[in-house]
Formats: sequence, structure tokens, C-alpha cells
Amino acid sequence: MRTRTRLAIGATGAIVAAGFLAGCGGAGSSGTEAPATGAQGAGCAPVAGSKLVVLEDDKKLQNTDNIIPAINSKAAQPQLVAALDKVSDSLDTTKLINLNKAVDVDRKTPKVAAEEFASANNLTAGIPTGGTGSITVGAANFSENQTLGELYRIALTAAGYQVKVQQIGNRELYEPALEKGEIQVVPEYAATMADFLNDKVNKSGTATPPPISSPDLNQTVTGLKAAGEKVGISFGKPSAAQDQNAFAVTKEFADQHDVRTLSELAEKCSGSATVLGGPPECPQRPKCQAGLVQVYNFKAGQFSSLDAGGPQTKSALTSGAISVGLVFSSDGALAAG
Repeated sequence: MRTRTRLAIGATGAIVAAGFLAGCGGAGSSGTEAPATGAQGAGCAPVAGSKLVVLEDDKKLQNTDNIIPAINSKAAQPQLVAALDKVSDSLDTTKLINLNKAVDVDRKTPKVAAEEFASANNLTAGIPTGGTGSITVGAANFSENQTLGELYRIALTAAGYQVKVQQIGNRELYEPALEKGEIQVVPEYAATMADFLNDKVNKSGTATPPPISSPDLNQTVTGLKAAGEKVGISFGKPSAAQDQNAFAVTKEFADQHDVRTLSELAEKCSGSATVLGGPPECPQRPKCQAGLVQVYNFKAGQFSSLDAGGPQTKSALTSGAISVGLVFSSDGALAAG
């Protein structure tokens, strides 16, 4: 689902990260709808609070959407790949959350946030020099990707290239430009890009090929690189940072019901009082409510149709309108403190 417009940060108070999971995407209207499956048992009523805890996806429902540099194969010189890999080595999900906080909450520009991160993390130290020529880094149309593009600019400049960052738009626009060499580099998301390219190169007529992404990062990257070879796109090292969907509860809810994982949520809170919140398509999506039922046997008593990780969902959590809701794992509002 990646290459979306970043949603506004709207939760009240700070949010504490405690693990990550998958969901689905797409904004919707507020309201309460019947869930796709019934629930038996008392469940766990919503508990209002000022902090959110992201429940651990202990059974690996979500695929591996790690940040990874995508490179036009003709431009994939050793110095260029090494510089981009240095960015991957510098990132994990907590650092990505704080980068997004700097832009989306603290209102710094992606360029300023990237430069401060580069300085604090010695990003350019040890980058091999000798790169020559001009490089255009494409960035998708949301702030996280633009900040990552600025990090790529800093690393590639240190390697000796003349670099500019150009906002392109969504994947349907920038991927063909990357193939053609109109841009040379894009920050990508491993699982989403793997399935995008697989669909492009292996689709037969109207039949969509099975996804090649996986909860196993190595398997996802292997499939991604194989699909990329067919269209002239190479990939650098995946980072530890992930931008995928997650399910959150308030800290007060987690403490009251002693839940920290989705397995614990399913075991202790399946039942009529539990309200799941997310985008309107969530009940049917294999990475949202349908997946929670299949993988965890979690059955909420009600489903509240809200937005995809946006201010409606976070407000519903903190106000005590829903028990558990969909958020994004790299949301700047997840920064602790």
C-alpha cells in the first residue's frame, strides 16, 4: 500500500512504541459497522488514555516493508551503492519514527531533518569517494519518503556525485522513470515494491500473480531483486527500518488487561465489548480484521469505520471510543516522550 500521502498526526499526547504489526490502508468515514465475523465472550471495553502502545505482531501477520534503495541498474556503480547502503545501516524503525516526528510534528523541512540526522549519526563517515556525474533521487509524494530522499542526497554527495532530489509522485509515476534512467535512485519499501514489480513483470492477461512478499525479509528481497532484474532496477541493502501498519491500544488498556502482543489481545479480549477501529475496507482485508481472525483468531464485537492510521483512529483510541485501532509503524506521533 506504500506511496501514500502521509496522514496528519492527530493523537492526543505522546505514543509509546512497543512492537509492530500489519493492517490495511485507505481512509474512510466514521461510524460503527458490524464485523465480518461474530464474537463470543465478554471482550475488553475501550480504555481512554493519553499514550498508545503498539502491540507486537508475534505471529508475523505483516510482510517485511523495510526501507531499501531502488537504483537504475545502469547507475548502480559500487560507490553509489555503498553510499546508499550506509544510509540503510544508519536506520531502524525508532530512528525513522523520530525523523518523521521532526517533520510531521515539529514542522521541520525534510531537508533540515535529514541534515540534522546525518550530523548526529555521522552518516557520511567512511563513505567511499570517487563517484562522478549527476544523480537525481526521486521521492514519492509523502514527507517520510522525501526525508529519506534527502538522506540519500547527503550520502551520495559525500561519495562525490552531484545530486538533486525531485518529488515525482506515486509509484505508478516514478517506477517507469526509474526504469528509463530519468531518475537514478528512489527510497523504496521492500514488500510493497516486490509485489508491484512481480505484478508488472509476471501478470498474464487479467490474472494477478501470487504475491512474492513474505514475513521473511531475505525471501522478500530475493523475490524483489529477481523481479527488478527483468526491468533494469537494482536494489541496495535493506535497512532495519520498517514502515508498515500496526495495531495500537492505549497504555491504560494494555496495563488494565495485561496485553502486549496480538496473541494476548486475541486470548484475553475477543468478545462483544471489544471495538476494533480502522479504514472501512479493514473487515475484508487479509492484513487487517480478516487477517486478525485467520492468524490470531481475534474476534472483535464491533468494528468502527474510521481512517487508516490517521487522526480519527488515534482520537478514537485516546478518547476511549475504540479498544484497538490501526496506526502506521513509523508515524512520527509514535515517538516516545
